[in-house]
Amino acid sequence: MQVIMSSSLHSLPWSAQTLVSNFNSPLELKQAHAHLIKTNTPLSLIPPSRIASVCALSHLDFSYAHRLLAHFHQRQIVVWNSCLKTLAESDSPFDAILLFRRLREFDVVPDSFTCAFVLKACTALLDDKNGKIIHGVVEKFGFQWNMVLQNMILNFYGLCGEMSTARLVFDKMPQRDVVSWNVMITHLVKSGDFEGAYGFFSRMPERNVRSWTMMISACVHCGKPKEGVQLFMEMEKIGVQVNEVTVVAVLSACADLGALELGMRIHEYSKRSGFGGNVRVLNTLIDMYVKCGCLEEARRVFEEMEERTIVSWSAMIQGLAIHGHAQEALRVFSMMIEMGVMPNGVTFIGLLHACSHMGLVNEGRRFFSCMTRDYEIIPEIEHYGCMVDLYSRAGLLQEAHEFIMNMPIKPNGVVWGALLGGCKVHKNIELAEEATRHLAQLDPLNDGYYIVLSNIYAEAERWEDASRVRKLMKNRGVKKKPGCSSIMVDGVIHEFVAGDDSHSQANEISDMWEKLLDYMKLRGYKPDTSVVLLDVEEKEKEKFLYGHSEKLALCFGLINTPPGSVIRIMKNLRVCEDCHAAFKLISAIVNREIVVRDRNRFHCFKDGACSCQDFW
Repeated sequence: MQVIMSSSLHSLPWSAQTLVSNFNSPLELKQAHAHLIKTNTPLSLIPPSRIASVCALSHLDFSYAHRLLAHFHQRQIVVWNSCLKTLAESDSPFDAILLFRRLREFDVVPDSFTCAFVLKACTALLDDKNGKIIHGVVEKFGFQWNMVLQNMILNFYGLCGEMSTARLVFDKMPQRDVVSWNVMITHLVKSGDFEGAYGFFSRMPERNVRSWTMMISACVHCGKPKEGVQLFMEMEKIGVQVNEVTVVAVLSACADLGALELGMRIHEYSKRSGFGGNVRVLNTLIDMYVKCGCLEEARRVFEEMEERTIVSWSAMIQGLAIHGHAQEALRVFSMMIEMGVMPNGVTFIGLLHACSHMGLVNEGRRFFSCMTRDYEIIPEIEHYGCMVDLYSRAGLLQEAHEFIMNMPIKPNGVVWGALLGGCKVHKNIELAEEATRHLAQLDPLNDGYYIVLSNIYAEAERWEDASRVRKLMKNRGVKKKPGCSSIMVDGVIHEFVAGDDSHSQANEISDMWEKLLDYMKLRGYKPDTSVVLLDVEEKEKEKFLYGHSEKLALCFGLINTPPGSVIRIMKNLRVCEDCHAAFKLISAIVNREIVVRDRNRFHCFKDGACSCQDFW
């Protein structure tokens, strides 16, 4: 078969031109081929990429295409690579792997692009068997010099969960770039190896904005927001330009940490940098302001948004709920429905949360029912937990228990914990004991559940039972988590642990508390020592009570912040009844707004009152 180069496509009749350039099957290709031979027209007029695409998936047709392409000056593998790329990016990437097998059967020598396209298909399918074969081809043909290909191999092993193999590949790479390091960090973070990821980050010879952003995000996801903020500060110091993804990561860290000052500065930066209209940034801003206790700022961001997603609406509803503004949360939901935005599961968690904290039992029942009936949303464990919490807070403990017993999914620790919390408030020892039996199996190392049961016994003056629970904790190796509160002053986070007197201003803090205590007692304050679970003298109980971490943080804030400014405190545990009562009085005494975020919700103390109806 000879290729004759004497004519052009335009010299053919129109029908022949269409046949030669637009064939859609192997049969039509053969017809075009026959026509060219019959008319003594060069075969080079047939588009080689089209030959490959119509014949790639059939063994017999592939053989024909292979013989036909041998008469073209272009290297065969270049033509097949185009086809491999299309198949690898299609809805059926396995076809790329099948084509690669045929290329090897016919001894078509691959190049680095071949390996890259087939490896892309293996990655999409998480096909570790064929991916390892491609890795072997890379080694055999000496493509280790190709950095892009080596990084693809790293990413492939990472996605397949083979981090040990990925590390071996990384260690043996003749050279690495910033992408290589970033790929390793990404997959170490995803596999839960934060320390390993940070180790790679620390050793990086060069970092780009992606490196910093990934590590900040990793800190947030691993519950280390303080470290994430510190990384951002370091990033700023060396002049790395942040992007929208970085802004979202840092705002998330600020939200978890309650770092309002930094969050506000990032907000201003995002406006100056043109990120102010980015929906994801704005949604994260709403979350940050909500979690930092600035509900008005969250509202302002929400109201100024030109475009709102379901995430925006849900974040606002949740924010209003945890700040005790249940009716407004329900109003925002009604606005959302009127605007044609469909709710999702997160939306209903916010609504049920609002109903729970405001005792809106009937509304909560209605929302739970309409989830499935009107919106076809299947309730998840979080929704069931909200309903148990709703009934428990309202004192409907038997109904809450029956609800748990009839759940279509197995109740978890949060569900039983909600019932236990209701039992404490409404003093139901029998159900509290049952809830604790389940919790001991579901979450045996959670100190909070033992503490609540011990507290219930103590309030009923069943000291032997309270002591038995504490011994049980000791025997099981469960340690009581100390109360820890933090407050940010002038950009620095100060942490206080219950009973801690090691702070540099400990004496001033003690003096401030004594002054406040005198004023509080004049207003009828009596220490609620029932929250102290020790069978000791009353004076000793008061001493423990006065050392609660949020009280220390509050006194520090009063000493170190300007008069009239808002004091914001973040606590790792729930605020106790005594601190809740004390903070209400103090807000009126010092004429300050005090915002406390505990494990469950926000408490906004102002003019002697709290924004929530109940302390828990």
